[in-house]
Amino acid sequence: MIILRKSQDRGYADHGWLKSFHSFSFANYHDPRFMGWGNLRVINEDRVAAGMGFGKHGHRNMEIISYVLSGELAHEDSMGNVKGIPPGDVQRMSAGSGVTHSEFNHAKDQTTHFLQIWIEPNVFDIEPSYEQQTISASEKDGKLRLIASSNGGDGIVKIHADAEVYAGTFNGSQSAKIDLDPNRKAYAHLIRGTLSINGQSMVGGDALLIENESNLNISNGTNAEVLIFDLSH
Repeated sequence: MIILRKSQDRGYADHGWLKSFHSFSFANYHDPRFMGWGNLRVINEDRVAAGMGFGKHGHRNMEIISYVLSGELAHEDSMGNVKGIPPGDVQRMSAGSGVTHSEFNHAKDQTTHFLQIWIEPNVFDIEPSYEQQTISASEKDGKLRLIASSNGGDGIVKIHADAEVYAGTFNGSQSAKIDLDPNRKAYAHLIRGTLSINGQSMVGGDALLIENESNLNISNGTNAEVLIFDLSH
């Protein structure tokens, strides 16, 4: 079963300095049909105005991934990390027993555009931790590159959750296939461009909620960038 969720059907919030699309219920956006999918709880597509950002705030028992698309995100947290996250980097913060952090766009003339992703953990109250990996464009070109998993590894952030996250870019005749366990759930989020997954046409911002499927076939991309999530049921 594959359900298409159109980009324009997402929640939306305009705070002036922050413009955010919500794939799942978040803050003032609530839709009981979209509270998450499997253990994927949040995908927010955020645009942060120049010189603005999220002040210090707390999280607990959540795996949080930042995927920067343009601009740069400045991160500072109670673990002592002070980092800049440019496009191409994948950042993971395990909130565990509790952490505070802030995220800012310190540029004077550029919007920071990024995805904020929350995945529910399968271990709780662990010591908070931080990881950041650089993924080159060539590693995602025409294929699905594993960027986050419970095992981590070379160039893969380790998440304390029963999930895997893949990223890929596709153009023209490029294609890829990924096998799935039909007893699990999967989710596809098209960041930009156009793409076909199992014959379903998508445009930027669209998503597919997937279950009882044994594989995904990705093709017909035009300037497409996609994230694929393999999730617990």
